[in-house]
Amino acid sequence: MSEQHGASWATAIQATLHCLTGCAIGEVLGMVLGTAFGLHNAATVVLSIVLAFVFGYGLTMRGVLKSGLGAAAAFKVALAADTVSIAVMEVIDNTVVVAIPGAMDAGLASFLFWLSLALSLAIAFVVTAPVNKWMIGRGLGHAKVHAHHQH
Repeated sequence: MSEQHGASWATAIQATLHCLTGCAIGEVLGMVLGTAFGLHNAATVVLSIVLAFVFGYGLTMRGVLKSGLGAAAAFKVALAADTVSIAVMEVIDNTVVVAIPGAMDAGLASFLFWLSLALSLAIAFVVTAPVNKWMIGRGLGHAKVHAHHQH
């Protein structure tokens, strides 16, 4: 695929890895907490999604705040930069985990639990990278962060 409006695959991959970091922290923490506390599968998924957004936005805000932007403005940048990327990643990774038979009911000591999480995040990365490339090429998504700090 050729570059669109100056967006490179390297930039899209870097943005997607950034998103994956926040999503993975929140997703894994949510799944671990939900499983450890015996939450219903739906509650575990919701908790994972909420935490993925919290950690995703938090990582972006951390970098943007270092540039001297205030908290409210940094939060707006994080919303503009990461919302679509995190949403796509969360839809994909949660769909994969839910679709794997027994994954949601596997315990923390189960190989299936950890394999399904790793697989879901890997698939989410592959699906989200082209979305980020498209958005960055149009000055949207993670392109909003680059005005405030470098990765």
